[in-house]
Amino acid sequence: MMTDLQDRLARIQAKITALKEKDPDLNLFGSESHAYKLNEPLSNQTLTTFENEHQITLPQDYRAFLEQIGNGGMGPYYGLETLTDGLCSSLDYKDKKYGVQTLSEPFPHTDDWIAPGYKEGMSYEDYDAWQEQCFQDKEVFGLLRIANFGCGVSINLVVNGPSYGEIWVDDRTNDNGVYPDFYFGNEERLGFLEWYELWLDKSIEEFEKA
Repeated sequence: MMTDLQDRLARIQAKITALKEKDPDLNLFGSESHAYKLNEPLSNQTLTTFENEHQITLPQDYRAFLEQIGNGGMGPYYGLETLTDGLCSSLDYKDKKYGVQTLSEPFPHTDDWIAPGYKEGMSYEDYDAWQEQCFQDKEVFGLLRIANFGCGVSINLVVNGPSYGEIWVDDRTNDNGVYPDFYFGNEERLGFLEWYELWLDKSIEEFEKA
């Protein structure tokens, strides 16, 4: 198992280098934000302290990435968030006054979720009440923000709950609820390294087709 993980990390590292070389002018979407740079990795001690503080165990593949490759930076959309920025409820406003993610409670969903009761043409009052249901904190307990998709949408890693280890989208800002991430055309749900490597593959392919 560890050998497979190390093989995958080595393969990802090689693809990171390959993608950087293919895009010196930063033409890939989001590359101007991260400039293909990764922050310094985190120590095992730092990761363990984070886990203890939030009463979770980080998914093994994500933890290995943080420890061996980098703590945020180069990645899908506008880049990977750092571990601590992943606690921000809003990635557009990284300020604790906008709230902090609760990781110590489980993410409750295993399938697409949106608050019930939405109706086309509903009154402003009913819409506001419906949105209030959507934005209850408990609906996104156990989600660690890992990337900013833009337009108020975040990409998340489930670190607590029955969907543990999966990548999910929080699109409540656009009234679309939360759901597993299939944005890269994947038919199966993805873990962190699968998601990251698929992004690398699709990005490299984009340049090879050009």
